[in-house]
Amino acid sequence: MIGAVVDKVLKEMGDAKNEGMKAADDYINADTGLLMCGQCHTKKQKKISFLGEERIVCCLCRCAAEEMEREREKHRAEEELQRIQQMKSAGLQDKTFYNYTFERCDASQENAVYARRYVGHFSEMAQTGQGLLFWGNVGTGKTFLAGCIANALLEQKIPVLMTSFPKILNALGGLYSAERNEYLASLNRYTLLVIDDMGIERESQYTIETIYTVIDERYKSGKPFIITTNIQLDTLKNPQDVEHARIYDRIMERCMPIFFGCKNYRSELGQGNRDAAKKILTGETDTEKA
Repeated sequence: MIGAVVDKVLKEMGDAKNEGMKAADDYINADTGLLMCGQCHTKKQKKISFLGEERIVCCLCRCAAEEMEREREKHRAEEELQRIQQMKSAGLQDKTFYNYTFERCDASQENAVYARRYVGHFSEMAQTGQGLLFWGNVGTGKTFLAGCIANALLEQKIPVLMTSFPKILNALGGLYSAERNEYLASLNRYTLLVIDDMGIERESQYTIETIYTVIDERYKSGKPFIITTNIQLDTLKNPQDVEHARIYDRIMERCMPIFFGCKNYRSELGQGNRDAAKKILTGETDTEKA
């Protein structure tokens, strides 16, 4: 009795599925009696053995299977993009860093070749803990190229944190000892740590000790870090006191120095913006359009 009920339910379910998947141009194969897809001419039904009986059940034809795979790939790509966006949101602590990409890097930035090579050989750099020290004058593109590296690695789903000592010091403000240690430890969970504009923070004994702790912990982790700074190389090589020597020695040992010259990209960009604004305000753009 129960077996008959099961058979009836299964048959009704099978009939409903088969009827629901039948398209207008589908047809029945005269030899097998199975439903065929009118588009790709492959089976939409197959025979199986169930409880000692042969039954006909629905299956995916080739074009339906390919469509399902395309949907899965689209879903995977969307999840991948979302994952990268989440990593960028966590790793880039300044919204302007999002726009620092190699696609926006022009040929005038002579140090771009080193930044690109660093990304291209990052697996080797990470193994040896090799970092970079971008030093030079204000506005010469140090932060921009560091951001290009950060974004390129994040696109490869490599965890990167790009921050600054003022932000680190601000985050540590008010934390108790255990929370402070946990925060400092969290910095080393990133495969690459980028610290922008070292030297702009107001110096105090607390600041120097905190900077030393961050650099020393990163140094001991064996993971690479990138520093950008306006501090001159001679100062970094010949620090003024023991406190700075402890910091700079570790940086110089792990980070290859790359000089950013006198060309001020920020000043040029500002001048370009001012020229554009001037044209708008004086009506020059209206004359050009006319």
